[in-house]
Amino acid sequence: MKQAILVDTSVWINFFNGINSPQVNILTSYIEDENPIYVNPTIIQEVLQGVRSDQQYKKIKESLLALNVLNEDALKMAISSAKLYRSLRKKGITIRKSNDCLIAQHAIMYNLPILHQDRDFDLILKNYS
Repeated sequence: MKQAILVDTSVWINFFNGINSPQVNILTSYIEDENPIYVNPTIIQEVLQGVRSDQQYKKIKESLLALNVLNEDALKMAISSAKLYRSLRKKGITIRKSNDCLIAQHAIMYNLPILHQDRDFDLILKNYS
């Protein structure tokens, strides 16, 4: 069994749109091998808000909710994510989307690597302390 991963919105969007990438290939192998895949409410929201078809929305929602969902207290996550964002800003690093800090904070709390296609996660990982 492979190590559990938290899969970011950037990978899910490409996966559901049939766009091939190394990250989508990794996700596909995790799904096929039934390895542990995690998402959080932020990822679910970001993926679902971009779905145009009602039929696709229902299928994608069911697929995401069948995964392991990291669902921590919203206030606790907001405060710890803001702390992460601020610590990076003090180092001169500005994360483009604050939702990325929410996603990263879940990964940090659960010691999960993030499968992503978003350079902000590389910045967070490189500069997290």
